[in-house]
Amino acid sequence: MRTRGSFSALRWISIFLILFAIGLLTTQIISYSRLRAVFPSGMHIASVPVGGLDRQQAAQRLLEVYSLPVELRYNDNVIHLNPAVVGFELDLESMLAAADLERTRTPFWLGFWDYLWGRKTTPADIPLRSSYSEARLRAYLQDEVAARYDLPAKPPAPVAGSVNFIPGELGTALDVERAILPIESALRSTTQRVVNLPLRRTLPPRPSITNLEILLKQTIDLAEFDGIVGLYMLDLQTGEEIDFAYQGGVEYPVNPDVAFTTASIIKIPILISTYRRIDGEPDPETTDLIEKMIVESGNEASDWLMERVIDPLRAPLLVTEDMQALGLENTFLAGYFYLGAPVLALFETPANSRTDINTDPDVYNQTTPSDMGMLLEDLYQCAETGGGALTAVFPGEITQAECQTMISYLMRNKMPSLLEAGIPEGTPIAHKHGWVTFNGIINLIGDAGIIYTVGGDYVLVIFLYHPTQLLWDPSSSLVGQLSRAVYNYFNLPTP
Repeated sequence: MRTRGSFSALRWISIFLILFAIGLLTTQIISYSRLRAVFPSGMHIASVPVGGLDRQQAAQRLLEVYSLPVELRYNDNVIHLNPAVVGFELDLESMLAAADLERTRTPFWLGFWDYLWGRKTTPADIPLRSSYSEARLRAYLQDEVAARYDLPAKPPAPVAGSVNFIPGELGTALDVERAILPIESALRSTTQRVVNLPLRRTLPPRPSITNLEILLKQTIDLAEFDGIVGLYMLDLQTGEEIDFAYQGGVEYPVNPDVAFTTASIIKIPILISTYRRIDGEPDPETTDLIEKMIVESGNEASDWLMERVIDPLRAPLLVTEDMQALGLENTFLAGYFYLGAPVLALFETPANSRTDINTDPDVYNQTTPSDMGMLLEDLYQCAETGGGALTAVFPGEITQAECQTMISYLMRNKMPSLLEAGIPEGTPIAHKHGWVTFNGIINLIGDAGIIYTVGGDYVLVIFLYHPTQLLWDPSSSLVGQLSRAVYNYFNLPTP
């Protein structure tokens, strides 16, 4: 039989244990409630650890991490990009709401039960949610980085006293398009916030065509040539041109251009007028006459060809009409080549009407450097594309295939001096040269051609005139030097 005192002690012990258990449970609930009020240990928002932080603390931590500048490296230069400059913003509300949902997704009592038993769960990582302005980033790279740190390439420069060029220098330019993605990734990263900017090497630009014109005139001055030089050059890629008449440091206006005796270069217009009147393939005799006229520069063959194909009596005048139809108002042929041939007409042109400069042009045939250059351009365009003035002015009468054939004849005209002397052996050139001799004295030399090069195709026409005498060696050498200068301009040395 229990005594009253022993029962009372047992009861108090029980009560104490119950109260202790209640107190311990309450303490654990309070402790768990506190843990549940913050983000769980091991949780990451946008790769930033936020375990043990409340919403405000987590938001502050995220802003601190993602507000750090991104380091951009341009060679040895370091640029710090403030994310705000490119409109970088965190979607804090969305990410914190997702974290809250993750924190409270387990029911309280179930989570408390796991807590009591020490069962740990791995919280999910909340991915980064952000935005930025690609347009602002692109503008920043262009205006603040490229504009400040890009190094422009230096163009080649003429070698003083020669027709050669020294190589230019490569430049450096920021590749803005390729820089966008790595910078975007750095803005979204907590650890990889350094970007080596992608750069590209820029090729030296070609010197301006004005520089080439200056070089050509300096070349004439260095040669101490005191006659008249008429030169026309056309870049067949860009349409840029040089057109000048020059004598002893004095440049004459070229509007209107200066009239020169065409000499055998007039055979280019004859060739075009011939093919205008040929339907289909020329017969063997016509082919033979064309070859003798262009390849052998035969005057008799030229007369026979005109009589046979163009007109027995008025062929030179019809050639002139064809040139005028093409807009070449300063180019004409007024008679045949044979000795004593009559002048069929007298032509007054803007070029030969000038009084400020005179090359004593032949009344039988005349042209200007620009007229002959534009005619060669027309022939080139016809051969390359089937378009241009020849097919437009003479529709159905001159075809692309015929233009290609005409150029092939002009390519067979071989002359180791003049224009050909200025280009490397094997460089394709379609040209016709000529000179005027009176009593054994040369007063005029000319060459007009299309030159095909790796660096670009171009037309070059050069006439030299001296009222007293042109000595062949220095004169032909000058034409070759001028040709070399133009070739070097189009085929510049690489750095």
